[in-house]
Amino acid sequence: MKVLYLYCHPVPESFHGAIRVGALTGLAEAGHDVDFCDLYAENFDPVMRVEQRRCYHDLSTNQFGVESYVTRLRVAEAIIVQFPVWCFGAPAMLKGFFDKVFLPGVSFDMSDVTQIKPLLANLKRVAGIVTYGRGRWSALAMGDAPRKLVTRYLPHCAIVTARAQFLPLYGMNRADETKRKAFVATVR
Repeated sequence: MKVLYLYCHPVPESFHGAIRVGALTGLAEAGHDVDFCDLYAENFDPVMRVEQRRCYHDLSTNQFGVESYVTRLRVAEAIIVQFPVWCFGAPAMLKGFFDKVFLPGVSFDMSDVTQIKPLLANLKRVAGIVTYGRGRWSALAMGDAPRKLVTRYLPHCAIVTARAQFLPLYGMNRADETKRKAFVATVR
C-alpha cells in the first residue's frame, strides 16, 4: 500500500522520534511503500499568504507552491499523521498543511456548494499517532479536535470513506519508560 506519512514534530530526538522509528519499521516489515514527509525537515511553509487565500477557489491556480505535496497526496492509498497535541489541537505546521494542500479540486469538489464531494480516489485508510500531555478527560472536555481530524475529517476526503485508526497516548508528560515503550510497540 502507498502510504503518505505526515510527521509533524520539530525536535528529531524527542519521544516522537522514537515513535516515528517504530512506526516506519513496522510499515517496512509489512511491505508498505512509504512516502515519509517530515514537515519541519522539508521546511514546509504553513502560512497561507494573501494571494494564496485569494486564489483558494480558483482550481487553475490554487495549487501554486504546493504542487509536489498535492501529487504525493493524490497517489496515497493511506495517510498516517503523527503529531503532538499542543493547546488541545494539532500544531500550526500540520494545520497549515491541511489548509494549503487539502484544496478545492484536490481533496474535495465545491462546484455545487449544497453538496461538497470528496475527491481523493486512492485513499482507503487513515491513521493518527497522537500524543497528549493531559489525560483523556481533559481532551474530551476541550472537544478532542485531534481525534476528530483523524477519524472524521480525513476519512471523508476519500471518495469511498476511508477506514480510520486512532492511536493516542494520553498523559504523555507523566508517562514512564514502560508506558512509552509499550506505546511504541503498539504503533509498530
